[in-house]
This record gives sequence, C-alpha cells and structure tokens, in this order.
Amino acid sequence: MKNTLNPRLLTLLCFMLAAALIRILNVAQLSPISNFTPLGAMALFSGAYFSTRWKAFAFPLITLFISDLLINAVIYQGRYGIIYEGWYWVYGIFALIVFYGKVLLQKINVKNVVLAAVIATLSHWVLSDGSVWLSGGIDLRTGLPLTRDWAGFVQCLTQGVPFMRNFLAGTLVYSALLFGGFEVLKMRFPNLAVAE
Repeated sequence: MKNTLNPRLLTLLCFMLAAALIRILNVAQLSPISNFTPLGAMALFSGAYFSTRWKAFAFPLITLFISDLLINAVIYQGRYGIIYEGWYWVYGIFALIVFYGKVLLQKINVKNVVLAAVIATLSHWVLSDGSVWLSGGIDLRTGLPLTRDWAGFVQCLTQGVPFMRNFLAGTLVYSALLFGGFEVLKMRFPNLAVAE
C-alpha cells in the first residue's frame, strides 16, 4: 500500500503548528512584547512554500483562528465573546502578508526575506492601527477617543510604534528560524524540496 502522506506538507504543517503554539504562550498579557510572535513569519512562510494557493492562505488563517479561540477561551476566559471585535481586519492583513510571501519570496534568500518582513511589518502597522483609529480607538495621552483627523491618525500610529517594533523583531527572528530551518531540512532531506 502506497504511503499517501506528503513529507513536505507534514513538515510545513508542523512548522505552522509550532508557530501557533509559540503565539499562544506569548500572549499571556497584552503588552508590546506580546507582538513578538511568529505570526508575520508564519504568513510569509506559508505564502512562499505552499504551492497550492488555497493551502497558502488557509493554513495560516486557520492556525490564527484556532490560536485566537484558545487565547480567548483560556487566557481571557471568554471576556471578548467567541472572537475579538475587528478580527476581520487582522485576518485580512495576514492574508495580505501571505500574498507578500507568494509575490516577494519566489526566490528564497536573506535579502528577500528581510525585505518581505519589513514590508509585512509596515503594512501590519499602518493597516491595523488604521483600523483602531477608524473604530474610535483611545488616545493614550488623554483617555479620550482619537480625533478623526490627521493628528488623530498620527497619534494612533505613534502609540503603535512599540508594538510595530516587536512585530518586526518577531517577524525577522521567526523568519530566520522558519525559512532557515526549512532550507536546512531540504538540504538534509531532498524529498522536502518537491512541492506539495
């Protein structure tokens, strides 16, 4: 009987599962360090290595969803309902990052991975903080809603800088681990180089 389990697919899924577990363990408290996660790297990695488009988008988004459910149920004890408000912005941003992995990482090398990580981080920062500003986020200086003008938007982005820095650091570190680890495994096990 032929073994139908694709070793490349299994390895990619294990990398994604490890990334999700790291995220869950890191989100015990909401602080800028909680953005030091493998989520950006996981989305880039998925876009770069899954040749089937639906898998490239489905696996990181499903992983994000399951980890969101676990974080909300276990850490936040259901305080935000089933899932947090504005989740669709976050998922859309991570789908965009998967797209960056597909487009920017057709050739895997350090320069391209760093470039993709920086673009993913800047996109995540502007789009996620933009969604906070649009939904009436709070100005941390005054405790009042952010103003609906350029100054309010800039203040929202400024408040997000510590989170953005940690998202960038996490995306770079975990990209090195995910991409570097998989490339090393491909050299050791050539059958992993065959697309799933």
